[in-house]
Amino acid sequence: MFLIPKEISSENKLWKSIYIKDFIIILGTLFFAWITSSAIYDGLVFQYYVFLLILSLLFILKSSTNPSKRVYQAIYILLTKNNLTYHSLDYELKQTFGEKVYRLSLNGGMTCPNRDGTLDDRGCIFCSAGGSGDFAAAPDLSVHAQILSAKKRIQAKTGCKKFIAYFQAYTNTYAPIEYLRRIFTEAIEEPDVAALSIATRCDCLPPDVLDLLDELNRRKPVWIELGLQTIHDKTLHAIRSGFTLSQFEQAVTDLHKRNIPVITHLILGLPGETKEDMLSSVRYVGSLPVTGIKLQLLHILKGTDLGTAYMADPFPLFTLEEYCDLIADCIALLPPEIVIHRLTGDGPRNLLLAPLWSTDKKRVLNTIQKCLRERDLWQGKNI
Repeated sequence: MFLIPKEISSENKLWKSIYIKDFIIILGTLFFAWITSSAIYDGLVFQYYVFLLILSLLFILKSSTNPSKRVYQAIYILLTKNNLTYHSLDYELKQTFGEKVYRLSLNGGMTCPNRDGTLDDRGCIFCSAGGSGDFAAAPDLSVHAQILSAKKRIQAKTGCKKFIAYFQAYTNTYAPIEYLRRIFTEAIEEPDVAALSIATRCDCLPPDVLDLLDELNRRKPVWIELGLQTIHDKTLHAIRSGFTLSQFEQAVTDLHKRNIPVITHLILGLPGETKEDMLSSVRYVGSLPVTGIKLQLLHILKGTDLGTAYMADPFPLFTLEEYCDLIADCIALLPPEIVIHRLTGDGPRNLLLAPLWSTDKKRVLNTIQKCLRERDLWQGKNI
């Protein structure tokens, strides 16, 4: 099992960027140096103190691959593995917040530059009319009302007390800055909202929006979910994404500088891509300073250009076994500290054309675990 320490943002600061836990680690190191210095040659005692002090300072630096973790935490994650084969979101949330946390899908009433004519008016070829927010609330409700409604549905089935406000539909930074400030602030001011998750495009993060996200992230954890889908420009053009890989890289850099966690979305099974193409995208994401990844099975939905093309001339899609085998390879390529937020995806049943086996999510996840065990794979094994 991956034992993931609690988020650094939940720690108490001693002074500016110095946290109490950092100070304790430094003091502990100096105490260790003092009690063991008698075993060191007299002429090297000073150098021994300096070496251990430098080592402790290196250990409390933020990990380059996961800015929400210290170096010693990232090392701990790498070394501790038992029966769980990947670093799941559910486990991370329980470690961070001390209990199970549920997402509340919200609708900020925004559109997308790929739909309003700025870049295109057709959207991405796989995107439904709901803008990938088919499970989100109605946009004519206030954020507070949407949260209350979503909480009521979840709490009818569970005893959940903490939630993530997830702005999911369309591009959730594609609006005037004051509007964004109002709806995001309304969400994080809910006392039982533990974090804010915002799905957006890499080309919709201007400086004023980045500054706002930085400000909000100092109040409660803010995650930015960026849809990359693939690293291959030919495919990006074919699916009408409207952005380039270089734009995505710039967005990740800008967010990383502000210590804002990034969750990257990839779609597996896009037309024309080979298995190696998909694995190349996974390797690339694993090399970035991102904290999480969503691996999304390609869904063919009614009302999309991809759905129309599929109905006219069906093209090969993954079988359950093929997909789970690919997912096992993807997991093995990801650094252990990266949180895996999704391994398959949920397509609206009333819109889903194919693959129909994806509606049995429990079966998919069980088959993935079986494949990992049979192939003796776990997250990070093949890096």
